[in-house]
Amino acid sequence: MNAMPATSLANHLLVALPSLDDPNFARSVVLLCQHDADGAMGIVVNRASEYRLGEVLSQVGLQDGNESLREQPVLGGGPVHPERGFVLHDGERDWESSLAIADSLRITTSRDVLEAMTKGEGPERAVVALGCASWGAGQLEYELGENTWITVPADMELLFALPLEARWQAAAGRIGVDLARMADYSGHA
Repeated sequence: MNAMPATSLANHLLVALPSLDDPNFARSVVLLCQHDADGAMGIVVNRASEYRLGEVLSQVGLQDGNESLREQPVLGGGPVHPERGFVLHDGERDWESSLAIADSLRITTSRDVLEAMTKGEGPERAVVALGCASWGAGQLEYELGENTWITVPADMELLFALPLEARWQAAAGRIGVDLARMADYSGHA
């Protein structure tokens, strides 16, 4: 179970197969932000939390007059550290605490990106998530071997433009998989 990953799956999507019944990950799409011999970390990108961005900004002492920004849904990024915020954004700018996932895709955990967003100086496209998903060394490789996930290269349209409820089937469709035709599919969108 401590196998070294042959290739990093960072900047790929994990798409839960219909047979995955863990309530934390059933019908989920996870953007892998980091993947190496020590394990993996990602953000669920197709589940809204009960919060709007305005509530999160208010909790960290930031105010914004932009109603569309305040009303943006906050993602439920995963069961690990649900109190911690992650900003997934485009662009090549690094904020105080940024991790480059790809050339123009970053994840940032510092407040400065939120401050810039409230001033209209933030990234062009960004989503905020509370919590993340993580796997220990070899755990993700084991789950992939058990056929609980398929992997799909990430793309900006899916991450930032597609409605949350369409992302699960759309992500699988990127590699020609129709989840509705799989044996354990429950028959609802």
